[in-house]
Amino acid sequence: MHPMIDGAGHRAHRAAGFTLVELMVTVGIFGFLLAFGVPAMSRWSQATKAVATSEFYAEGFRLARAQALRHNSDSRIRLTENANGRLDWQVDICFATPEMACTDAGASWSTVDAIAGGDPEGANGYKSVLRRADGLPGSGQLTHTIAPLGASDVYYTPLGWVNPAFAGRLQRITLSPATAGAFPNSAVAVTLAGMAIKCAPDAPDHDSRKCP
Repeated sequence: MHPMIDGAGHRAHRAAGFTLVELMVTVGIFGFLLAFGVPAMSRWSQATKAVATSEFYAEGFRLARAQALRHNSDSRIRLTENANGRLDWQVDICFATPEMACTDAGASWSTVDAIAGGDPEGANGYKSVLRRADGLPGSGQLTHTIAPLGASDVYYTPLGWVNPAFAGRLQRITLSPATAGAFPNSAVAVTLAGMAIKCAPDAPDHDSRKCP
């Protein structure tokens, strides 16, 4: 590239900084990124939070099943809506006796402060695990739907299977974006074998990701 020469034969140096055309191009690119990049980033962020939320509930179901197997006991997970409209979960265990089954009423379930009655580990026995959902996205970003409507718990047998003696068990939590279409709905379902699986409720029937 040759230097520019002015009319007097002196070298002319290009002015430092942006030209008007360059500035307009830069502003145009910046505007493009704002128009398309920011919404895409927002959708990605919301979808990531939905994945984290589904894992939060899947962890609870897995823990409840694992504790039943580990302690050879009945177990349960109970979901409770907190003051912020999110669902906390708690995992309890219970040791059935010939005199008392592990039912909703009367049985000695563990709590966050006390072990279950008859726990063979005595004072070192299991205390319930409580997980708060306050860190999850609020209803302005993500909504949840319970199936069947009004269900709030799952009971497990000592073999880790869902206990069929408890009717109306929670079968699925579906997570949806507050803004329709922002990202696909997702769900966590609990099979009769007690397994927690992440699935796609709106997937076609032939899709392996389809919820059971």
